[in-house]
Amino acid sequence: MKGIILAGGAGTRLYPLTIVTSKQLLPVYNKPMIYYPLSTLMLARIKEILIISTPEDTPRIKSLLGDGSAFGISLEYAVQEKPEGLAQAFTIGRDFIGDDSCAMILGDNIFYGNGLGAKLAAAKRSAEEGKATIFGYYVEDPHRFGIMEIERVKTDNDSNFRVISVEEKPKEPKSNYAIVGLYFYPKGVSDKADKVKPSARGELEITTLNDMYLKENILNAQLLGRGYTWMDAGTVDSLRKATNFVCMIEQYQGMSISAPEEIAYRYEWIDREKLSESVKRYGKSPYGEHLKAVLEDRIII
Repeated sequence: MKGIILAGGAGTRLYPLTIVTSKQLLPVYNKPMIYYPLSTLMLARIKEILIISTPEDTPRIKSLLGDGSAFGISLEYAVQEKPEGLAQAFTIGRDFIGDDSCAMILGDNIFYGNGLGAKLAAAKRSAEEGKATIFGYYVEDPHRFGIMEIERVKTDNDSNFRVISVEEKPKEPKSNYAIVGLYFYPKGVSDKADKVKPSARGELEITTLNDMYLKENILNAQLLGRGYTWMDAGTVDSLRKATNFVCMIEQYQGMSISAPEEIAYRYEWIDREKLSESVKRYGKSPYGEHLKAVLEDRIII
């Protein structure tokens, strides 16, 4: 499976913070925002990732992340000349995706929760078996989001959820479950994205793409319920809340959220020598001290 981080857009909701830099390079507590979606794809055990950004911001992100070797993965980059909707990522990334299944995450989305890895693994497995998966999160203001209407389906071992409908920013929402910025699709997603027509607001909507899978009865839903946190850090207020949340968790637990080098080390994608290089790179910063604790086996989970 391939992975895409869509890190484009002008970030106008964060002006003046983003006038001279990408919002994905802004700090969320002690690390750049893009570390969080990158870590999510790595938790799904995806090692080939394409980062799509603007002509101005792509070199800056590449300067930060390089070719991915520090994280034991392969990073490639592509430019989105003009933001024309989320589904556009799959046409931009056509050659990168090839004949593989593909997961996409938005560059300003942050996920946290015990058991997240299992949900990602299930979505990846479904995509490799020919089904798409979208993730839902309960919100109080569903008119602001793409929304999934769902029903519970009883199985022998568990309760799953079937998607009944998807709708973009509905005036009269059929549920409170927002479709968050994380999507898993089977092979052929670029061909489907080619068929998406611009919406009334002139964008290639991801909701339209999801509806295509729904009409073929191959769209699954994973709900992020109690114990999970989802944040879209695309506004000043949500960026502040994300920073406060990460700060609280890290200071309370004494461990780092979304440390790509640590994930790579746990998965044995990098060895001790490579991790030691990152420890030296980050120096005496809190992030560097965390990686040093991992290297010295003071943090083992």
